[in-house]
Amino acid sequence: MSTTQYLLNAGLLAFVLWSNLGTRTITRSRFALPLLLVAIAGVVFLRDVPTAGNDVGLEVAGAAAGIVLGLIAAALVRVDRDATGRLVMRAGAAYAALWVAVIGGRMLFAYGAEHWFPAAIGRFSIAHQITGADAWTAAFVLMALCMVLARVAASGVLTARAARRPVPAMA
Repeated sequence: MSTTQYLLNAGLLAFVLWSNLGTRTITRSRFALPLLLVAIAGVVFLRDVPTAGNDVGLEVAGAAAGIVLGLIAAALVRVDRDATGRLVMRAGAAYAALWVAVIGGRMLFAYGAEHWFPAAIGRFSIAHQITGADAWTAAFVLMALCMVLARVAASGVLTARAARRPVPAMA
């Protein structure tokens, strides 16, 4: 993993925490911006997804893990109305901890793959017919993108449910 990739991951974590922690008013851009960023990242990082051997299985596993993590992230967000009746999302320490663990874990795995256990990953890849680093990269990128997509979709469902609840009467 290059310095640029480490900085990109750290920047992603900072953006996710900055834009979601605390109480945030729900707007169209709260849903549109992550979808736009996922589309751009998909085009940039998934140009040549390996499909030989068991690469697709690894990539599907990465995508599935991302979906599960995204659903967990959405479950850690409360959607309700503020004092003025506007829909808001509230995310706290548990939400932050999940994102730190996921992005930090991905960065730690990448570092370890280069410095601590490259031979073990090589043996695992050979034994399971994974063609190389590009398959691992694609799996982790898919995990990240699917996590965001699942979180946005689940948050949309939570928002729709909250919007159907009656607005509390103002005193």
